[in-house]
Amino acid sequence: MEALFCSEIPNNNIRSSINDLSSTYTWPMIMTSSSSSSSSSPTIMNIENIPRCDWDLSLSAVVSSASTGSDAIGAIEFDPTGEIIATGGIARKIRSYRLSSLLESRDDHVTASESCICTPAKLSSLKWRPDLSGRVIGSGDYDGVVTEYDVEKQVPVSERDEHGGRRIWSVDYTLYNGSLIGASGSDDGTVQMWDPRNGGTLEETVRPGGGAAICSVEFDPFGGSSLAVGCADRNAYVYDIRRLVEPLLVLDGHTKTVTYARFMDSHTIVTGSTDGSLKQWDIDNGRRVVRTYRGHVNSRNFVGLSVWRHGGLVVSGSENNQVFVYDKRWEEPVWVCGLGQPDRFGADRRFVSSVCLRQVDEDWCTLAAGGSDGALEIFSGKRS
Repeated sequence: MEALFCSEIPNNNIRSSINDLSSTYTWPMIMTSSSSSSSSSPTIMNIENIPRCDWDLSLSAVVSSASTGSDAIGAIEFDPTGEIIATGGIARKIRSYRLSSLLESRDDHVTASESCICTPAKLSSLKWRPDLSGRVIGSGDYDGVVTEYDVEKQVPVSERDEHGGRRIWSVDYTLYNGSLIGASGSDDGTVQMWDPRNGGTLEETVRPGGGAAICSVEFDPFGGSSLAVGCADRNAYVYDIRRLVEPLLVLDGHTKTVTYARFMDSHTIVTGSTDGSLKQWDIDNGRRVVRTYRGHVNSRNFVGLSVWRHGGLVVSGSENNQVFVYDKRWEEPVWVCGLGQPDRFGADRRFVSSVCLRQVDEDWCTLAAGGSDGALEIFSGKRS
């Protein structure tokens, strides 16, 4: 099995409603008693301070890998409508699925995706272009190339090779003041920004971490001018794309590589690291850490990080092959579920390698999780 390692970064089968695979998290009782006196009365804890899951999540569909070799999923992305899911990874394929078909199917042996694009290199990142209504998706690969594909025609439409052959870890797009901007982060230690509408003309190059690999790039999805960067130098950086001379903020708090930086809103960023923690940052008040989330296992691999901006949820994969859901209000997970059937011999080396939350609905939560074995699982549920 080939994993998506980040520790060495430089300084289709469907089974619907398989609820018995879920292992939920057990929480402490609300009633507690003081240890200072045996006769003391139980203390009622403030229920607002007890982590709880407000969503009835359950397993809705599983798409098993058809590959007999390495097929780790490195990226999952919902298109802007939230109806199409695209996946990419070690198998050198971009597979896309219609969400409604996955959720409605009762066939345990559906093997074909809606479309499958073969790519020349292993993929680490996918992102739909926001200006083309889900018709074109950009990919970053292990050969340092950003390629855009027409998903319907299943052909490449543009290609950029500006990272000197060094692996690209992250790609993103934004529409800012009517202009489309693309960005990619690479092992070469640079964030490159370009104009996808103008032949991919290079606009800016930024080196946040003194040459350390760039693991994550994300523009403010609410239309602001901020760009968040996760870096192997243990820091995250926030830039104003109108003035890239120096970062607005350096988010210094993790002890190992920062693998992800995601906007919860225009004022809040969540970072993930191979130190095994997630951190929520208030970027309006300097670099203040609001909350640190722990529970998942992450010391070596890219395990995925996604935030649901409507529902206030943060989701991380884990190296123990479980999905961890955190509510932004509490540091402990509110929901935990393993992927697939556990290994009865206890030698399971699988892990969750990518996660993605659908952003369209406010009253219905949809979570996609991909594993190092190439399986894709869809969880969904309404507010409880």
